[in-house]
Amino acid sequence: MVKELLKNSHTIAVVGLSPIKTKASYQVALYLKNHGYRIIPIYPKGEEILGEKVYHEIDQIREDVDIFVIFRKDQKCYTITQKILSCFTPRAIWLQLGITNLEAKILAESKGVVFVEDRCIKIELEKINHE
Repeated sequence: MVKELLKNSHTIAVVGLSPIKTKASYQVALYLKNHGYRIIPIYPKGEEILGEKVYHEIDQIREDVDIFVIFRKDQKCYTITQKILSCFTPRAIWLQLGITNLEAKILAESKGVVFVEDRCIKIELEKINHE
């Protein structure tokens, strides 16, 4: 399922994409961008990250998004998932390694959206690229 999802997706919005180069969110987004994905940064400050326009809120995005990757604390993920699903029907909502939220999972899956949690999208893409 993850392999097909990543092969058939093109645009990835990263919620909590930090402009700090040593942060995991930045490193993951950089890897995805270097492997051909369109990255949409969602961060409360700044104008540009990785050469892309920063959106301060999810509802400001005016293009289709295949995957929303969330780099936020577990307890924030349900509210973020609600916001995503009020504006989009993405292929997937992806919570990064160490992040889980049962309520968000139930909500996303009830809308037919694939929900991945506690997995690093970069690691999963590296596995596919080394097959």
